[in-house]
Amino acid sequence: MARIEPEYDRHGTLCLIANWEVATGRRVAPSVAPRRTEADFLTRIKQTVAQAPQDPWLFIVDNLNTHQSASLVEWVAHHCGIEVDLGVKDSHGILKSMASRAAFLADPNHRVRFVYTPKHTSWLNQIEIWFSILVGRLLKRASFNSIEEWHRGLINFIEYFNATMAKPFKWT
Repeated sequence: MARIEPEYDRHGTLCLIANWEVATGRRVAPSVAPRRTEADFLTRIKQTVAQAPQDPWLFIVDNLNTHQSASLVEWVAHHCGIEVDLGVKDSHGILKSMASRAAFLADPNHRVRFVYTPKHTSWLNQIEIWFSILVGRLLKRASFNSIEEWHRGLINFIEYFNATMAKPFKWT
């Protein structure tokens, strides 16, 4: 049983947005920031797609609202050259609701598309398996004295994992 000393001081948190490359088991261009907003997720998607902008991309994500945002729909439409009236958020058209935005983003005809795991089924998303490895190998019983130290430790672990441990999961 771990014991937390009375002088424990929380120095802050970081949010990791990680991409899992299923074929290799590597983390691709992770981003670490103090939050995970709609803009942060869109930036992550743009950075990932920029690695091969003409290739098809399939992102498997959960149903977090930032994964179905209006700005993501607008970017996918622009990036894929889809010229349709997207409508107005919360009013009409593709942008009307999260459900209509998710349907657009999941369209198999789009070069950049998203597949949404069913609610309450995190085990279907392989990145969740990797998050458990991260917790067991880096975070469990870890102590960091600053956000910067935590950030360095996280990036170092990802680099180490990619160099020595990355492999596709034998997943059933």
